[in-house]
Amino acid sequence: MTQIKFLISIIFALELFGLPSPVLAQTNQTRKQIIVIDPGHGGTDSGAVGVNGSLEKDIVLKIAKEIVELNEITFKNHFEIYLTRYKDTLISLGDRTKLARTLKADLFLSLHCNYSDNPNARGVEVYVSKKQGKYSPESILLAYALQRDLKINLGFESRGVKFANFHVLRETVNELSAILLEMGFLSQEDENAFLKFKKNNSIMALLIIETIYKIRKQ
Repeated sequence: MTQIKFLISIIFALELFGLPSPVLAQTNQTRKQIIVIDPGHGGTDSGAVGVNGSLEKDIVLKIAKEIVELNEITFKNHFEIYLTRYKDTLISLGDRTKLARTLKADLFLSLHCNYSDNPNARGVEVYVSKKQGKYSPESILLAYALQRDLKINLGFESRGVKFANFHVLRETVNELSAILLEMGFLSQEDENAFLKFKKNNSIMALLIIETIYKIRKQ
């Protein structure tokens, strides 16, 4: 059983027997905002393979874990954060979005790195669901804020906010805010060099959680 299915089964069991869930039983007054971070790919799906063999699945997982650590240490657990995977495993798209819905998350953030046959292609892209829903305005606001902050603070070119029919966006559009962030091109030498180093993973993670905090602070 995957980590996600195990967590979901625990939550459902607690509800079934009327027992308090540490996630779902919080009151509106004390409930922290729940964020599900989805490090794309994993396991047999490496995602993009960049210059010098860097793997998308590894980079996005490192950045996701850095966000969790920053939330705990720097932001004093302001958010309640879950990952769709904590190690190099392949999780289905359905299970990724099911986790967010089961946890009644406020935000779903899918992390990716880009790739192009054109070695000069560069910059950050942020996607929201092409299908419009209740939480589309919140998603679009955060998407624009992320591409702006990454451009201003890291110098990444902005490729804009785009609308797509990706499963992880389409299946969450009416239940929570959801965006998919392409954090640069592994096929571009400079961006690949930036993304593969741990210290830069920490910088990227800090900018992401800071932007989320600014947009979603209570």
